Amino acid sequence: MITRYSRAKMKAVWESQNKFQKWLDIELAAVDAHVELGNISPEDAKEIKSKADFDIDRISEIESEIHHDVIAFLTSVAEKVGPKSRLIHMGLTSSDVVDTANSLLFQDAGQILLDDIKHMMHVLKDKAHAYKMVPCMGRTHGVHAEPTTFGFKLTVWYDEMKRNYKRLEQALENIRIGLVSGAVGNFAHFPPQLEQLVCESLSLKPAPASTQILQRDRHAEFMTTLAIIGGTLEKIATEIRGLQKTECNEVQEPFSTKQKGSSAMPHKKNPILCERVTGISRVMRGYALTALENQNLWHERDISHSSSERIIFPDATILLDYAFSIMSHVIENMVINEKQMLENINRSYYIFVSQRVLLALIETGMSREEAYRIVQKNALSAFDEQISFKDKVLADTRITTAITNEKIISMFELSSYFQHVDDVFDRVYQ
Repeated sequence: MITRYSRAKMKAVWESQNKFQKWLDIELAAVDAHVELGNISPEDAKEIKSKADFDIDRISEIESEIHHDVIAFLTSVAEKVGPKSRLIHMGLTSSDVVDTANSLLFQDAGQILLDDIKHMMHVLKDKAHAYKMVPCMGRTHGVHAEPTTFGFKLTVWYDEMKRNYKRLEQALENIRIGLVSGAVGNFAHFPPQLEQLVCESLSLKPAPASTQILQRDRHAEFMTTLAIIGGTLEKIATEIRGLQKTECNEVQEPFSTKQKGSSAMPHKKNPILCERVTGISRVMRGYALTALENQNLWHERDISHSSSERIIFPDATILLDYAFSIMSHVIENMVINEKQMLENINRSYYIFVSQRVLLALIETGMSREEAYRIVQKNALSAFDEQISFKDKVLADTRITTAITNEKIISMFELSSYFQHVDDVFDRVYQ
């Protein structure tokens, strides 16, 4: 991933140093397992472990000649260990190392992402409670529907993040799998106990059954989970972008004092952070599609998945980590224009009370069709004429003969739309 979109902690997970160290950890775990099974002496294992190391530059040099990264790695290790290196990688195949190491890397990257979600939930919760009863217009199809509160809107996002946290936990558990089973996965050169010992030492579970590789449904689940989480961030970003439109002007993403919005128009404050997250989320979905395509491999394995996975695994986790940093910053520091929210509510001339009037007329025994026709005519004309819907309702004798003026006036109390917000907060934040 480009440096612009990489944060240090997540980037370090996928650096060559960490990857090769994971490979070495697996090889040494296999050596220890061979000792326990009586295949290697404790003395030989001790010597191997005391000398085992690698040189990244040397690995690159060797790979440029032989075009096989695992053999290049093993050659570099062998140069450090000496003659006893013949006891390393006994019975293993490259994917035993690479796939098991990837599972370890997923756990490291996944924990960072879980922490990202926790932080986002904390930010959303704080903002939701701060704006719990701040009225704003709810919109469906982009059109005014009925009022809600800004805190309620944030609570919906928080609740989705709770689900994302559980999704990622589950995906990480399902990919917390290692394999050390040989060329086609049938343990032709050592018993399954060796795999069990290696995985236990690495805090992984052995694959119940595998070919030469871990089956890619696990990886597809992990990648699609990342894409879903990215979709949540995009949804939040898109909503903020919509609310920042000049015609709406209810929310603005943070804009620093020295920031410039346009090379041509000095007045511009553009939602560039939210737009960036929107673009990143599109890339995430592309990576997920690639992971789904990688489920289909020939026979016990091919390497058509390998080239793409070198890109999508690090890039997806690095991108999502970066997107979280952006959106957490936006939520925490966005400008919320309460006055404009109320003005926008008033711009609809309170025609959003139409459902309440409709239901009240139905309760009197009027047919739904008749009640709908009466209410719709008054609501649409109120908006077209730019006068209060309440005045229209109070002037229509078909309505006032059925409903008292006192009840009609009470229907237009804005706060009455939020009488159950506390109930929802209790359910979500319990």
